[in-house]
Amino acid sequence: MFSILGIDTAWTSTEPSGVALVVGDDSEWHTLCVAPSYEAFVACASGNPVDWKTGRFTGCAPDVNSLLSAARSMAGVDPMLIALDLPVAKVLFTSRRRADQAISEAFGGRGCSTHSPSATRPGPLGTKFIADLTKAGYPLLTSNLVAGQWRTGTIEVFPHPALLVLLDRAYRVPYKVSKSSKYWKDTKPAERIVNLLAEFEQIECGLRRVFGDLNLALPSMSEVTTLSFLKRYEDCLDALVSAWVGSRFIAGTVTAYGDETAAIWIPTPSRVA
Repeated sequence: MFSILGIDTAWTSTEPSGVALVVGDDSEWHTLCVAPSYEAFVACASGNPVDWKTGRFTGCAPDVNSLLSAARSMAGVDPMLIALDLPVAKVLFTSRRRADQAISEAFGGRGCSTHSPSATRPGPLGTKFIADLTKAGYPLLTSNLVAGQWRTGTIEVFPHPALLVLLDRAYRVPYKVSKSSKYWKDTKPAERIVNLLAEFEQIECGLRRVFGDLNLALPSMSEVTTLSFLKRYEDCLDALVSAWVGSRFIAGTVTAYGDETAAIWIPTPSRVA
């Protein structure tokens, strides 16, 4: 049995990060835990479920030892793979990497170019995170690794192009809460909430085909009072998508975009589940 930790990593320590833990093998996977912050994920390992409706989720710097300990406690085994939605590298960087350029060249025409990293975002946070993961036995796996010959480590993922494969979409999925006013211009928040929930449900449906029950119940329209309330669900869906990419990495059905210093792994469209 394999265990994968998918993390939708915030680029700063002030915002929460979604975390998902899945277990299985190449034929069947299921979700053990999904949480909208590091603190909430660690609390789940102590038997404290996520309070989705009224909980307040804050950001903090990732504590690798606590995350791995919580994952081990829930899965009964150490994670075999960490899948990070975060720009990282084996070398210091302060601007766009070859990996970012390669993704933009391949998927920019479908609305899935990468964000540009800088010296401050994710900056020291990302550098320390990958250093701590490497020290813990999860080195960054880049394009010099042959697909299918995977080993324990950390991979960088990017949910936007991954969702094109998962949902068989031709263009970027409009599910980011902060971008909703750009997706649907001249609409009221209530209408944007309806539209976002519809996209969330499509992503949830795609993930359920892989993981079955996600341990994540999306809210009804009546339960959503503000657009910002939906961010916790967006982060968790991204963490689950990251874990799904990890499962495709183990199966060898992914492609690396980048070089030996940094690579973003995207599922190949020939196989989804």
